[in-house]
Amino acid sequence: MSEESKNLGDKAKDAFEDAKEKASELKDDAKEAFEDVKEEAKETYEEIKEDVKELSSDGKTIAIIAHLTLIGWIVAFVMNNNNKTEVGSFYIRQVLGIIIISVLSIIPILGIFVGLFALVLWVVSLIGALSGNTKPVFLLGDKFQEWFKSL
Repeated sequence: MSEESKNLGDKAKDAFEDAKEKASELKDDAKEAFEDVKEEAKETYEEIKEDVKELSSDGKTIAIIAHLTLIGWIVAFVMNNNNKTEVGSFYIRQVLGIIIISVLSIIPILGIFVGLFALVLWVVSLIGALSGNTKPVFLLGDKFQEWFKSL
């Protein structure tokens, strides 16, 4: 029995050494995989960072975002403050003026006409933003540029 115990002990030692060796190999493989994923994540982050920078520097994108509700205007305003563009600033001023006019549509009776006027201005402004032109909306566009020139 002693001989049998010795053989079992040797087998257990061999199995332990094999398991230890496999664990070490797995650890090395895991480290290598982690480094690969880490490097890929860094590259992806840099690509996304460049894409966001390119988008925010594109005044046309900022101009279009400014037309998407009040929240869109706020987002465009923040994006434009990070990297000012002429087209972005132009349409931020135009849309702010249109938003102010649309608020005046709460006036009874006259409000319907003011609301329709604001809608027409918004559509004309959006078409200009989509084309990338800086053409002020009719009647008040130049005034919006003058009044909100600090934006």
